[in-house]
Amino acid sequence: MENIHVLLVDDENDFLTAYKRRLIRRNVEVSLASSGMEALEMVRNEDFDVIVLDIMMPEMSGIETLKRLRAVKPDIPVLILTGHANMEALAQVAGGGAFDYLLKPVGTEELYFKIKDAAMEARFRTS
Repeated sequence: MENIHVLLVDDENDFLTAYKRRLIRRNVEVSLASSGMEALEMVRNEDFDVIVLDIMMPEMSGIETLKRLRAVKPDIPVLILTGHANMEALAQVAGGGAFDYLLKPVGTEELYFKIKDAAMEARFRTS
């Protein structure tokens, strides 16, 4: 499989730094955004294969960010990360077109394989 370019979106800088290092070791190209607004701007200017998006962020939640991302680039698979298994929020995420969701703390291997699955499915749909 070709290289995968991922956008990690989370307001926790420690999370972003740690997972960027871990994913780079698996030959994933990683860009970082610390807010929904920053992610939206990056998606307008760059191509990503997958977006990994935290649901609980200040200013703009992951759910609102997902809605806005869908308006800009509807075909990018989005994986939602949540530390709270809130069924109402997960229903909104599913209805908003997320590829899948993962509970924090997420293992590196689990996240990596979900990213690969999402990228492969997206490439299959566009080929």
